[in-house]
Amino acid sequence: MSTVAVSVPAPHATVAERAALGRAARQVVPRSSHAAWERPPGVDPTAIIFGQDAGRVPELVPVRHERMLASPFAFFRAGAAVMAADLAGAPASGLVAQACGDAHLANFGAFAAPDRRLVFDLNDFDETLAAPWEWDVKRLAASLAIAARHRGIDADLRRRIVLTTVAGYRTTMADLAGRRDLDVFYDRKEVEPLMRRLQRRVSTRSAARARRRVARAGSKDSLRALQRLAVVGEDGPRLLSDPPLLVPLRELAPGAAGDELAGRLGDLFERYRATLRDDVAQLLARYRLVDIGRKVVGVGSVGTRCWVLLLVGRDDHDPLVLQAKEAGPSVLEPYAGPGPYDHEGRRVVEGQRLMQGAGDVLLGWVSATDDAGGERDFYVRQLWDAKTSVDLEVIEPDWLELYGELCAGVLARAHARTGDRVAIAAYLGGGPRFDRALAEFSETYADQNERDHAAMKAEVRPGAPADAG
Repeated sequence: MSTVAVSVPAPHATVAERAALGRAARQVVPRSSHAAWERPPGVDPTAIIFGQDAGRVPELVPVRHERMLASPFAFFRAGAAVMAADLAGAPASGLVAQACGDAHLANFGAFAAPDRRLVFDLNDFDETLAAPWEWDVKRLAASLAIAARHRGIDADLRRRIVLTTVAGYRTTMADLAGRRDLDVFYDRKEVEPLMRRLQRRVSTRSAARARRRVARAGSKDSLRALQRLAVVGEDGPRLLSDPPLLVPLRELAPGAAGDELAGRLGDLFERYRATLRDDVAQLLARYRLVDIGRKVVGVGSVGTRCWVLLLVGRDDHDPLVLQAKEAGPSVLEPYAGPGPYDHEGRRVVEGQRLMQGAGDVLLGWVSATDDAGGERDFYVRQLWDAKTSVDLEVIEPDWLELYGELCAGVLARAHARTGDRVAIAAYLGGGPRFDRALAEFSETYADQNERDHAAMKAEVRPGAPADAG
C-alpha cells in the first residue's frame, strides 16, 4: 500500500485552481521543512544493499561490491534503494509526477534522437514510478553535493552548486507552468544550443573538454560497438570474450545446452519485436540475430541479467547491437505503491516514454523463464546510440555547477509532462526558500552517505561475496 498522501486537482481544473492547490500544500508541508532529514527507524543501508544481491548472478556480486565501494559517490550511485527508504518518511507536498527514481547526475547525458540530432536528457529509468517529485529533486541535489566532495570542492562552493541546481529546477518549472500543454510535450534540449550556453558560462578548458566528448559521441554507435565488442571472422561477426565483463553465450553454455538456450533467446527476440511500432518492427525484421553475450553494466545494476544481442542487416558490416536488461520492481514501489503495469520491463519503457523529450524507437520489453522456472522481465534498447555524459572524475567546479542546472532543467521538464506543473510551480514559488532547504538537506545526506559507505566497506572483503545473513 502506498504511504504517500496525494493531492490532485479536479479534472480540467482551471490554472487558478491548480495554483491554489500548490500554494495550499505549503501550509501543510512548508518548503523550509525539506531542509531537515533523519533516517527512519529500521533502515539499514548495508542490509538493503546485501538484500539486493539475492537473485543476482552470484559470480558478479563481488564485481558489484568492488565498483560501488570505490568511493562514496560510487556507493551513492548504487544506493537508490537506500535513498528510497530514507526519503519515505521525509516531507512531501502530496503532488506526484512520473519519477525517475534514480535521478543522480550520472544518469543524465546526451544521445541521438530519432531524427539523429543529439539531445540531452535523463537516460536511466530502471526505477521509474509515479511518486513525489521531491524524491527525484533531492536525489539530484544530494548527488551534486557528493560529487563535489569527490572532486575536493569546498563547502561554500558546494552549497552554491546545489543552490544553482535546485534553482534551475524551480525556474524551469515556473516557465513550463506558463506554457501550452503541446509546447511542454514537444520540448526537448538539443545539445548544440547547450554547448553555446556552456561556452559563455565556463572556462575555455571545460568547454573544450565537453566539445571533445560530444564530438566522440557521434561515432559511438553500433558500428563502433562492433569494433569494440566483436570480431568479424569466417562465420561473420561474433562477440569477443572478456570475462566476467562480457561472456558470449557459447562460453556460458557450450554445446547442446547453448544451442537450446540460443533457440529460447531467439524466440524471445521475436516476442520483443512484437512490442514495437509496426514500422520499427518491419525495420528490425531485416536483421538477423548472430550472437548473444552476457554483459556487466553500470554500478548498481551489476549482477542483474543483461544480454547483448548482436544482429546484422544488409551484410556483416551493417550491425545493430541491442541490450536486453533485467527489470525488477522499482525501489520506490514499497513507499509509493505499485504502478499500472504488471510487467517490469514495460514499466521501464512506458516511464521512459513519459519522461523523455525524445527516445529510442527500439525500446521494447519481453519476459523469459530462467533455469529455475521463474519468470524474469526485461526491457530492450540500443546499446550505444551516440551516447555520452560528463566525466565526473575530472569535471571542474564551473562546469559541475552548470551541469547540475542543466540536469535540473530536464528533470523539471520530465515532471511537467506527467505531473501538475502549475501546482508544483506554485508550491515552489518565486524565491529561493526551497533551494536553501535542499542545500542544507544535501550536505546532511552527503555526511550520512559517507558513513554508510564506510560501514559497508568494513563488512565486505575485497574479491569475496558479502555474507548477507
